[in-house]
Amino acid sequence: MQRGNTLEQLPLSAEGQRATIAEARKSLGTIILGKNDEISLALACLLARGHLLIEDLPGLGKTMLAQALARVLGLSYQRIQFTSDLLPADIVGVSVFRQQSAEFVFQPGPIFAQLVLADEVNRATPKAQSALLEAMEEQQVSVDGRTHALPHPFFVVATQNPSDQVGTFPLPESQLDRFLMRLELGYPNEENERALITGTDRRKMLPTVAPALNPQLLEQLQEETQRVHMSEPLIDYIQALVRHTRESPEIETGLSPRGALALVAAAKSHAFIEHHPGVFPDDVQAVFSAVAGHRLKPASGSSFRSPLELTRHVLASVAIP
Repeated sequence: MQRGNTLEQLPLSAEGQRATIAEARKSLGTIILGKNDEISLALACLLARGHLLIEDLPGLGKTMLAQALARVLGLSYQRIQFTSDLLPADIVGVSVFRQQSAEFVFQPGPIFAQLVLADEVNRATPKAQSALLEAMEEQQVSVDGRTHALPHPFFVVATQNPSDQVGTFPLPESQLDRFLMRLELGYPNEENERALITGTDRRKMLPTVAPALNPQLLEQLQEETQRVHMSEPLIDYIQALVRHTRESPEIETGLSPRGALALVAAAKSHAFIEHHPGVFPDDVQAVFSAVAGHRLKPASGSSFRSPLELTRHVLASVAIP
């Protein structure tokens, strides 16, 4: 299928959906080298209508992945650089008095885009961070007593530096819970790093990447994702995983019902991207760390300290149906 046909054909057939997803993954893979699993998870997150948090050291491609997602999905895009002096009005917008009309006119902020990159979100104060809460949950913002709807579809892709770095403010649990997934990119392997060093600058390549989707096609794929079949044994498996997070002595705070719903949505999206006829246990396991890691809090005496260790402990403790 040609790219032009991919963007024009609506609705897409099953074959067209597979071709579109394959093209999107391929395009992202030319920008973010050697991170196929992370790319699949990022696409699954957005197909599930979720927001994405990317946490890692500076310089590992967090911002580039967000920009590439906006480009490949054909979405309008705004980047907000979070700093310690950022104010909520710098994000959502402000009402300005117009003398000619003698009234206040709302000037939208950069949050009014289909994909918003909140870059280094944990460098801003909690007051500025909180400006994202209503937008992420309700897809609207309230300014001076008036509610303004955000574009549709609407995604926040936030990046953050490790919390032990200078000048960071930890994200509160209530805000972390608004992110469907949290990813880490990590260092590239030797082969991919050499390709980055000797190849074309990825920032220069980004404008040459043609969109594989547009907002209308993305919404169609999101609808198809929701219709992916999940059997009763798979629902039992997810409930067993969630129950273990709440009952394990290694975990102080387990998954909430919102976390369980996020796990279901992410597993369906992963199954859709992998062209599975329904959700498999492999799909649940593939997304579990990304969905649950930032929602779990280890107990004070736990031997598992990192989110990855905790999620591996949970997966190893619950039998696969």
